[in-house]
Order: sequence, then C-alpha cells, then structure tokens
Amino acid sequence: MPPTFLTRNQVISVFVLAIAAALIAYTQRSPQVDTANMSKSLNVFKQPLSLHSTSPMTGFLRNGYCEVPSSDFGNHAVAAEVTEEFLTFSAAQGNDLRVIPGMKAGCKWCLCASRWLEAFEARGREKDGDKIVPKVWLKATNEKALGKINLEDLKAFAKDAE
Repeated sequence: MPPTFLTRNQVISVFVLAIAAALIAYTQRSPQVDTANMSKSLNVFKQPLSLHSTSPMTGFLRNGYCEVPSSDFGNHAVAAEVTEEFLTFSAAQGNDLRVIPGMKAGCKWCLCASRWLEAFEARGREKDGDKIVPKVWLKATNEKALGKINLEDLKAFAKDAE
C-alpha cells in the first residue's frame, strides 16, 4: 500500500491545533515572578515596593518604581496620581511637569517628597484645597518618603488600602 500524505488543508489544521494547544498551555501555567526586575526597596509598610507606573515610565531610574538611589537628591519617593490642580501648583513652584511627554491629570508619577509635602501644607490656603494634593499609592511609595512626610498624612490621601 502506498504511503498516505496529508493534504494542504490537513497540514494547516494540524499546525493551527498545535499553536492553539501551546497557547492554552502557556496561559494556564503558574505565574512567574520576575525577581530580576523587582525593586529591592521597601514601601512605607516595610514591604517590597510595588511597581507604580510604566505609562508614562516613572521613577528617578525610569524603571516604574519610586526608588530613591543615593544620586536622587530630590527624593522621588511618593507614588502619586497627579491632578490638574497639582500640575498647576507644581508649575507655579517652578517645576512644570507638563513638559514630560504624556503628563496630564490622572497620570501616576513618582513625586519628590518635598513637593508633595508643599502641596499638602498649601491645601488650607489654596483655592482648590485638597484637590492640589495628589492621591498616593502607599504600596508603591518608598519608605524614604517618611523622612519628610508623616505616614498618617500620606494615609489621609491614600488610593490603596494597607
């Protein structure tokens, strides 16, 4: 009996089934933790620092984390979500963040602890009050923020729970 060959359509069907099986296996695998790219820093709760934002890419090191290396004299430790009022306030203080491509209200950004504190302290005398103080993601806020800011003040503007 002569050998049987698959038709073109049968070959394509087998190929599609193999790809589908591989995709199903890939999506059902155990999630892997990319420890090589994780921050070694701690958050305000002394737990591993969470990723804050990659769009726009934030952090002093532009790695998405609010890390504070020794070269970061501005202490970009506060993981915040900026408001239009804060952007206006910051620009009035001489730091117009709107020059950063894609920066607009709602963006997550690692702020200097001193600038966040300035907004916090100015809230009573500014027209927009609490709107100028950016909300904070505590799990992504570096513990080094606590050198300038009281944890209770950060918690008052927290977007995430403990």
